[in-house]
Amino acid sequence: MAKTEHNCKDAHCALHGSLSTHGRSFVGTVINSKMQRTANVEWARTRTIHKFERTATERSRVKAHNPDCLSAKKGDLVKIQECKPLSKTKTFVITEILGQNIAYLARERLLEEAKMPVKKEEKEEAVEAEQ
Repeated sequence: MAKTEHNCKDAHCALHGSLSTHGRSFVGTVINSKMQRTANVEWARTRTIHKFERTATERSRVKAHNPDCLSAKKGDLVKIQECKPLSKTKTFVITEILGQNIAYLARERLLEEAKMPVKKEEKEEAVEAEQ
């Protein structure tokens, strides 16, 4: 865990507080950070289906504590580690921000564009441009 210059006053911060980490650690993408000091983190894992001799890709999602000194945002690639239960569903804490997950951000942008309705005038201009 790399110490950051900014000292936070969060007791549940793995870097500056008294929270100890142990057990499992994962690298995943923040998919939601709208809750107070909490982020949803998702990562892909492969599972073997022995009957068909194939592997399937599945996603795991957990809630992790998002300290003020790190404040990970949607689309960030983060490292999370297991800690004591902080609430009913939070048993992980974000310990490091590794960068941006560009593929995730591009997929989100395309999904947003697909939701927007296209005006009739724009459709007509697109048809004329094709011809």
